[in-house]
Formats: sequence, C-alpha cells, structure tokens
Amino acid sequence: MTGADFTGADLAAPRAALRWSLDYRKLLNVFFWLTMFSGSVVFIEPSPYDILILITIALWAAGGFTVHRAILPMALFLSLWTLGGYIALIPYWHEEDPVSFMHHTLFITTTGLFFALFLSQETSRRAELLLNGYAASCVLAAVIAVAGWSGALGDDSDWTLSGRAMAPFKDPNVLGSYLVTGVLYLVQLLLLGRTRRSWLVVPSLALIVTALFLTFSRGSWGATIVSLVMVVAFLFKTTDSRALRLRIMAGASAVFVIGAIGLMGALSIESVRDFFFERAALTQDYDGGPNGRFGNQLRSIPMLFDLPNGFGPLRFRLTFGLEPHNSYINAFASNGWLGGFAFIALAFSTFFVGFRQCLTRHPFMRPAQVLFAATFVFFMQGLQIDIDHWRMFYVSLGAVWGIEAARQRWLREGLAQAGERPELPGAEQIPH
Repeated sequence: MTGADFTGADLAAPRAALRWSLDYRKLLNVFFWLTMFSGSVVFIEPSPYDILILITIALWAAGGFTVHRAILPMALFLSLWTLGGYIALIPYWHEEDPVSFMHHTLFITTTGLFFALFLSQETSRRAELLLNGYAASCVLAAVIAVAGWSGALGDDSDWTLSGRAMAPFKDPNVLGSYLVTGVLYLVQLLLLGRTRRSWLVVPSLALIVTALFLTFSRGSWGATIVSLVMVVAFLFKTTDSRALRLRIMAGASAVFVIGAIGLMGALSIESVRDFFFERAALTQDYDGGPNGRFGNQLRSIPMLFDLPNGFGPLRFRLTFGLEPHNSYINAFASNGWLGGFAFIALAFSTFFVGFRQCLTRHPFMRPAQVLFAATFVFFMQGLQIDIDHWRMFYVSLGAVWGIEAARQRWLREGLAQAGERPELPGAEQIPH
C-alpha cells in the first residue's frame, strides 16, 4: 500500500478509538470512590455497598496485584478467626441463620483483606479517595439522620429508634460509630489547613456531629472523644513546625469550644436534655443484674473455658437470651478458642503497627493517623458492643495494614537507594 492509499477516514479511526478507550485506573478509582460513598446506605439488603465492593474487587483483581509480607499477619489472624467459626458451625450446618452468619463473616473479612491489598499500592491517592468518599457518605447519612429525627421525612418511627437517630442504618449505635471516621478526617483537614474549601468542610462537620449527637449512643460519643484526642496527639507529636503546632492546638481548642457551645444549646431543649442524661448514664437497666448484659458476659466465661468450639455462631443468645455485646467474648462463643485467640492477636498486632505508623514519619502518616485512630476505638468499642460485622471496621482495619505495607516498602526502597537507613523527611516534606 502506498502513501496515496491512506485516507482521512483511515487515520481518524484509530484516533477515535483512542479517544473512546477506557482508562482502567480512573475507572477503578471511580468505582472505589462510589463504594466508599455508598457505605452508609445499609437499610436495604443487599446494600449498594455490597454490590459495588464486589464490582470493585473484580476490577482490581483483573489488573493484577501483589501481596506484601507486611499484610500476612492480618490475613492469617482473620483466616484463623473465620476458620474457627466454620469449625464451630459444623454441628449446626443444617440451620439457616448460623450458616448465613458465617458466610457473611467470610464475605466481610474478604473485604478487609481487599482494603489492605488495595491500599498497599498507590497508597497516597487511594487513601485520599477512601477518606474523601467516606466523608461524603457521612454527610449523606447525617442529612438523612437529622431530617428523619426532626420529622422532615414523615413518620419518625421509620427513621428513629426510641427517639434516637438511626437512618440510613438499622441501629443508632452503628450510625454513630460509622460517623467517627468522617469527623476525624474533616477535623484533621481543618487543623492542618489542607483544604481550601472550609466553607464546605465546616458545615459538613457540624452536620455530621449533630447526627452523631442525635444517635444518643454512649459508645459512639466516647469513641469520638478518644479518637479526636489521639489524632491531635499524633499531629502534635509528628510536627516539627512550631507555627503548625500552635495552629493545631488553637484549632483543637476551637473545636472543643464550639462543640461545648453546641452541646449547651442542644441541652437547653428540655426533652433533649432529659434524654441525654438518661443515655449518658454509665449503665442502663439492661446492663445490670445477673441476667443483664454484664451478668451474661461474666456467666459465659467459665462455660467457654470448657468449650473449645464455643457455643457456635449465633448461639450465645439462645443460651442467655441476649447477644453478648462484647466482640471478644463473642469471638470465643461463636468462633471457639481458635477464633477467640486469633481475634485478640489481630487486635494487639494492629495496635503495634498502628501506633508505629502514626508516631513515625513517612509519606502516608496523615491518613494513617485518621484510620488507625478510628480502628483503635472500634476495637475498644468491641468491649461493649459486637463489631465483628461492621463494614466500617474492616475498611479502616484493612487500610491500616495496607499503609503498613506501603510504609515498609518505602523504608526498604530508601535503604536500597541510600545503602543505609534513610532519614525520615522533614516536616516541610511531609504533606500536612
């Protein structure tokens, strides 16, 4: 074929094909962000999150991936915990609810492993996508929760539970705990001055905090306070700039003062004040007594010493009439000794890598400080509520381990280039 044989159409065709070709990386990032944004809509089953996470995992796996050895401890402990549950399930394999419970456990732990593998690569970009999408989902949840509690959406019985904001979740406690990570992320943006959209971040934060308050969830309130203190401490410890430290302390003080003023304003409403002090009590009627929450937990421990496979999935409530409301006891009750010790090992190993990555300097330190603080308080909440099927728990848990893999890779690459342990970047080199 000669040069005269080429036509304009011949040349235009490949250019058109190029324009219309899909960018795999952008497509994957879009689905990942949508997955995170959908995380708060869980009052329908299967939820949008369940569908989108499967699509995102399939897209990601199709592009190939590597497994860093830093993720193996998490993978091992989650696998042993799940295996223990399936072993404990054997006598009850003919019962639908326990089987469904364990299948969901397998699914949700798989998502946790996905988050670890996904964030171990392109970590800065993917961590930002995760937190941005998560914060947007918190705003969506807060809008629905506040509107439902105030009656703007009609019959509040569809949106609340005993006067507590609930929608778009089925439980006020889960809604409140879900919002914690969004609060931490937005507060960190403001303290570090990392956003030029304060006009959007400040009202979003106020809306999320309002919804969190209206859940009247003691555990969520406590988790928010503890995790905020952790984030501020992490920021202060890992910042060399005196000016930035002053900004952090001034900003944290402003958040505290504004929060206190908002609380006093809410408590000026008599019905809200009465319900607040009722919910703020350390114990409720269902907590005390030999057949209350704490009594059941104490009575179950000697029994579990004699049951290597525990009671079996979902069978604690058949014995005591209530759920255990303690993820550590539930790990032994539903997943046997194998699962119980694996869950405890997962908690302590996560604490080890989490505090290390939050208190040492590396390029992924800032998202780590938010995600580990959230993971830490989730584990703490596990002492008074069952967190083992919380989607957001596996999001932050996996992210912590993914960041640990990225941190170790960053250190190793620095060693290879410098021939020695690299100096950690100065404050002006780490994104604030």
